[in-house]
Amino acid sequence: MTLTIHSGRRDVAITRPDKPLFPDGTTKADLARYYDAIGPAMVPHVAGRPLNLERYPDGIDGARFFQQKASGHFPAWIRRVEVRKQGGTVEHVVAEEAATLVYLAGQACITPHAWTSRADRLERPDRLIVDLDPSDGSEADVRTAAADVGDALRELGLEPFAMTTGSRGFHVVTPLQRRHDHDAVLAFARDLATLLAGREPDRFTTEQRKAKRGARILLDVLRNAWAHTAVAPYAVRARPGAPVATPLRWEELADPATRPNRWTLRDVPGRVAEAGDPWARIGDAARSLGPARRRLDALLEDVG
Repeated sequence: MTLTIHSGRRDVAITRPDKPLFPDGTTKADLARYYDAIGPAMVPHVAGRPLNLERYPDGIDGARFFQQKASGHFPAWIRRVEVRKQGGTVEHVVAEEAATLVYLAGQACITPHAWTSRADRLERPDRLIVDLDPSDGSEADVRTAAADVGDALRELGLEPFAMTTGSRGFHVVTPLQRRHDHDAVLAFARDLATLLAGREPDRFTTEQRKAKRGARILLDVLRNAWAHTAVAPYAVRARPGAPVATPLRWEELADPATRPNRWTLRDVPGRVAEAGDPWARIGDAARSLGPARRRLDALLEDVG
C-alpha cells in the first residue's frame, strides 16, 4: 500500500503508511502528515542547513541509525550540499520545502538534526546553542536554569530564544551575525558555560561525565562545533507519545506546565495555527559576537 501526500507542488509517495513507528500506534502516515502540516513554520529554521537523519525503520523500539550521506535513491528535487570531512567530503540532505520533510518521514526519519550554519557559508554559524541537560534535578530546576542562561546572554548583549527538546531538557539559542567561525563560537559558548558554572557551582556544571555531575545541570555546548548538529525546531523525537522539540515564547519558561516533552505531533500544528511560531522573527535578533566576547572576557576576570 502507498499513500500519496500532496505537499506544496510535490506529490510524495509514502510506502507502508500504516506501519506503526511508536508504541501508541502512531504511524508513518501520521508522521508524514505532521511534517507536511508543520512545514511552513519548520522549513525557515532548517532551510540551507545540512541535516543528519535519525531513522527508525522498525519504529522507535527497533534499531536506530544516523544517516549523513544523501543516498542515491532520493528524488532529484531534494537539495543536497557537499560538506568537507576528514579524508574527503559527504553530501547531506537540505530541506528547502515541506515536501522534503514529508519524504524523509516516509524513510522513517523521525528526527532531523540540523547544523548551526547554512550551506552558503558553512564556516560561519548563525546560531549558538546551550543544551540544558538535567541530572537528578526537577523539570522546574531546568526551566529556571534555562531562564538564567537567557539572563546571562542578555547581560552580554545577545537575545535568547528557548525551545523544549522533546526529550529531557531545553535548548537556549541565540542568533548570530555570520562573522565568526565554529571554533570562535564554540569557545564563546564554553566560556559562557564556565561563567555560569563559576557563579553557581552547586547548580551548573560543564562536566560531560554523568557520574561526576551529581544533581547539577549540565550546560552542554558541544553542538556548536563544526559538523555537530542539534535537534531541529519542530522535529519529532523518538520517544513514547511522539513529543516535539517546540519553540517557546520566552515567558512560557515561567509556566510550570512547560515540560520538555509537553507538546506532541498531535497538538503542535494547532498550537502554531492558533498563536503562530514564536521563533518566526529569530533572525531579526542576530547580533555580532565581538562585543559580547569582550563583555564575557571582563566577567570571567571577575569570577576568577
